[in-house]
Amino acid sequence: MTDSPPEPKRDWKSILSALGPAGLLGIAWATLPAILGITLLFLIGPAASGLDALGQWGIVVYIAVFMATSGLGILPTFAQAVLGGWVFGLPLGLLGALAGFTGGSLIGYGLSRVVSRDRVEMLITDHPRALVVRDALIGRGFWSTTGILMLLRIPPNSPFALMNLVMASCRVSLVPYCIAVVVGMTPRTALFVGTAAAAASTGAVDIQTFVTEGKGGFVMVLGIVLVIVVLAVIGWISDRALKRVGLSGDDHPNT
Repeated sequence: MTDSPPEPKRDWKSILSALGPAGLLGIAWATLPAILGITLLFLIGPAASGLDALGQWGIVVYIAVFMATSGLGILPTFAQAVLGGWVFGLPLGLLGALAGFTGGSLIGYGLSRVVSRDRVEMLITDHPRALVVRDALIGRGFWSTTGILMLLRIPPNSPFALMNLVMASCRVSLVPYCIAVVVGMTPRTALFVGTAAAAASTGAVDIQTFVTEGKGGFVMVLGIVLVIVVLAVIGWISDRALKRVGLSGDDHPNT
């Protein structure tokens, strides 16, 4: 029995060079949304006032901006879901957020396919471990593939734009990709929208006011704890399910 050839070792510089524009896009999408997402939360008051001033067009503008900024990897989905819940409440804020990240996922998918081309595929074929992960994503039947993609979307540590890049670069088919986005991301999005809607219902003009006035600080801390607990449970369930289909926490793309 012959031994398989050793997997080529590469440092991060050689990998980044091999990925080309896709590598640079991955770095940008791994850092930019986190920074600008926190900024949006601090500016939620002015953003909410601007959407309120648009009247019935506010929800349309919200969805359009959500699609563009999430698809281009500028803003994270969680911060925009909080904004939607703060301004529009339930269920309109949730519907707007669902439309926003669904459209954004299509923009991200198309952009990722254009930028990555065949670079990622060529890099994967040189690394047996990466090839196993890729085959686990797209080498199964339609519903198995859709289920795995959905599980990868559920955890809170699954950044939206970067996951779009990974899935598109692995040539995931568009239909299971879209189903996974909608089903996998709805639970955590509903949690963010509902929490923000509850906070806004107190009459606070922004998050800072909600925290500093009355029992806002206690309610905010309690709400954050509950959100973390729920998201942790969701992530644990997803990780357990992934392990059952052969993707361990070390193997699946933690993006």
